[in-house]
Amino acid sequence: MSDTTIQDRAAGAIMGAFIGDAMGLGPHWYYDLAELRRDYGGWISDYTDPQPDRYHFGMKAGQLSQAGFILKLTLRSLVECGGYDEADFCRRMDEELLPLLDGTPINGPGFYTSQSIRDLWQKRVKLRLPWEQTGGHADTTEAIERTLALAVRYALDPARLAGSIADNTVLTQNDTTIVSMTVAFGSVLGLLVQGHALDTRLSSRLMKLVHDGALPFHAVTGDNLQPPRPGDPDPPRAGKFASPDALLTPSYMAAAAVDPDIRIEPAWKVSLVYGMPCAIYHQIPAAYYLAARFHDDFESAVLHAVNGGGQNQARAILAGALAGAQVGYSNIPARFLSGLEDSGTLCALAADLAKQVNERHCTA
Repeated sequence: MSDTTIQDRAAGAIMGAFIGDAMGLGPHWYYDLAELRRDYGGWISDYTDPQPDRYHFGMKAGQLSQAGFILKLTLRSLVECGGYDEADFCRRMDEELLPLLDGTPINGPGFYTSQSIRDLWQKRVKLRLPWEQTGGHADTTEAIERTLALAVRYALDPARLAGSIADNTVLTQNDTTIVSMTVAFGSVLGLLVQGHALDTRLSSRLMKLVHDGALPFHAVTGDNLQPPRPGDPDPPRAGKFASPDALLTPSYMAAAAVDPDIRIEPAWKVSLVYGMPCAIYHQIPAAYYLAARFHDDFESAVLHAVNGGGQNQARAILAGALAGAQVGYSNIPARFLSGLEDSGTLCALAADLAKQVNERHCTA
């Protein structure tokens, strides 16, 4: 177990995500790595301005993208309500985000709106559908980027963590595989906030939660992934997710990170190994690998995520949250905090949420 406090790890996860978001703002979505190096040099080590005619142009180094805007909105809702209140979250989205959008990509906070949020705008603003009908089929990490705050809030209550993340995810993304992978990431982050290591044993801890009924995944094997014996009953179906495989991914990535026969050098090339695109199945393995390899080095985890190009902003948000939860807020380099716009407000929100982590039940 980590020797940092749970509040320190909770605040570290939140601020790690904000830092990853702002770090990716300038060099976002370069799929030509030679072009990335031409514009930003051989190694990106700090916040940068977006280039003209690129994504987020007009923003400044250290500012948040729309993902950071929505994470902040989610965080404020959690802090002010004392936990997840779906009606309050939806009201804030209706009043604080959607009026700033017009349904096109290059628009809104951060000067870019992702597919799932554009779909949400169409359904809520144009079609006036109820929130129960707003989920779409985007296969990206946008739900993770906001629900990581729920994972931190309910780190000590895995069932509440899983339920609230699933409920929030389907507001914008309703594919069951995407929902299950989003819940799995939140479950991993929750264990890291508790103080567990991102190592080869973490998936066993997650599977125990499945067998105990805390996580809504179908347990398809026995303990330690042993096959069923003749005459064994079908394992109980704990919930909506057919396969627990998303819970097994982190330990495989952790094993790869420490295996002397497997080396990704430099580590930013993890983006080439697992893929540079936006889809969740490219992003999550890379984030787990970087967070496991640099479990005690927040700076390296985030900078290798950013320098890999492609959807490096999402990769940096995910890796930043995982790394921040492992090292704690107190071990995040001061320059990343001081260079973040409105850092005082963000740090205060992270600290307020961290204080609530021991409160297992929402009081709202």
